[in-house]
Amino acid sequence: MTIAKRRISHSPVSDHSPMKDHGLRKERYPSSKPDFNLADIRKAIPPHCFKRSAVKSLSYLAIDVLLCALMGYASTWIDHPAVPRWLALGLLWPAYWFWQGAVATGIWVIAHECGHGAFSDSEALNDTVGLVFHSLLLVPYYSWKHSHRRHHQHTGSTQLDEVFVPTVKPAGTKAPWWQKYAIYRVGHILFQQILGWPLYLVFNVSGHYYERWANHFDPSSPIFTTKRERLEVVVSDVALVAVVAGLAAISQAMGFMWLLKTYLIPYLVVNHWLVMITFLQHTHPKLPHYGEGEWDWLRGAMATVDRSYGILDYVFHHIGDTHVAHHLFSYMPHYHAQEATQAIKKVLGNYYAYDNRNVFRALWEELGSCSMVTPEEGGPEQVYWYH
Repeated sequence: MTIAKRRISHSPVSDHSPMKDHGLRKERYPSSKPDFNLADIRKAIPPHCFKRSAVKSLSYLAIDVLLCALMGYASTWIDHPAVPRWLALGLLWPAYWFWQGAVATGIWVIAHECGHGAFSDSEALNDTVGLVFHSLLLVPYYSWKHSHRRHHQHTGSTQLDEVFVPTVKPAGTKAPWWQKYAIYRVGHILFQQILGWPLYLVFNVSGHYYERWANHFDPSSPIFTTKRERLEVVVSDVALVAVVAGLAAISQAMGFMWLLKTYLIPYLVVNHWLVMITFLQHTHPKLPHYGEGEWDWLRGAMATVDRSYGILDYVFHHIGDTHVAHHLFSYMPHYHAQEATQAIKKVLGNYYAYDNRNVFRALWEELGSCSMVTPEEGGPEQVYWYH
């Protein structure tokens, strides 16, 4: 069924009020085809925003690596006999875990930019940096690069998207009764935030449906379709084996508890932020999903939402609060994304989605209201909304 095209107002939106409705707006974001195209959006962005600088990208990476190294060194003093145990366990170690995990998430974001070709003009440099630093964070660089590319190619499609693909139900279907209970949401959050990332990599949980087992470590997985992709999966696997072997050697030399406190717990924090950021970028009760008869790339790319993580926006290189621009132009470096976001708002108008709720509040509420999508009764059959 075709949606009638309608014009919208492209009135400018202020820097401090991305939409006239703050938080969870009352009306849905538009789902009809817009009266602008990708070229119109690109024209609104200053040309320099698309320029990639290897030196600048490397400087951001170097700062993050230096911060991680300094925090790692500082952590060696936490268990010093002069430090009270209550202070070490109650404040210093939790602070280290939080900030080490946050800065490492920033490194994760930069490695992710390598996969998009946004790090530099050199594909070899992009893949070298991405492979090294994603592997150090136990991410299969090439494997995820290919599945993530398909996510960007099919964002918002209930048939072809790769991550957090919602279940489609017939119009009028009611949400499961247990979803409203706090105990369910607590359990869901803990399960998703702790195990969501490894389960996606190994078992494709919440991912695109394949007729046979899909995972990110098997070169013959249906995720990968070309000989080059399968060969690169092997490269990713070898890199991960080398890192795991290195961690095992460190554990033997320094003790498992040292590895747990210094590396493994911050690693879990990175996984938490990765899953939370990704989930909240693509899950909002007022944003549409599209079936095969309605989906097109531009509307799918706009079916994502910007959210602020406060001071962590800087640590995360603005992956959360400039994600709409990232989906429209994934090859744009992160250090131009804020300027580009301000520019595209003037073209997108009401299609620009921003949510200023506290992100933890949003996580709690979205898990309670976004379990499945259905078409609206009397509306287009393949435009779906969360219920």
